[in-house]
Amino acid sequence: MTTLTLSYSSWLGINWKMVCTAGFLAACSLLIIYAFLINELTGGTYLIKNYDKQIDTLSQENRNLEVSFAKTGFLGSVEQKTQELNFEKTTSVKYIKILDTSVALGAK
Repeated sequence: MTTLTLSYSSWLGINWKMVCTAGFLAACSLLIIYAFLINELTGGTYLIKNYDKQIDTLSQENRNLEVSFAKTGFLGSVEQKTQELNFEKTTSVKYIKILDTSVALGAK
């Protein structure tokens, strides 16, 4: 017998039913792991989306609080001073017209 014939007879001894079963089980287990990992990824994406919404809401609330604080701190004292000095809101603006002939001369 030749070497080719001897090696060919060893291939016949492999249990192909066992190899196919092992391959099928490996493919099924990989498919199950794939489905589990996709589920975890989707859950993580959902959590990130919710956290982004919460961050946006808190950022907007923070901006509103900063504006409110600035208003009560600075503008509150300004409004109090305007009331003490009896200032009023202007309703109309009138300009003073200066004639060309009326010029003040400085003393030398």
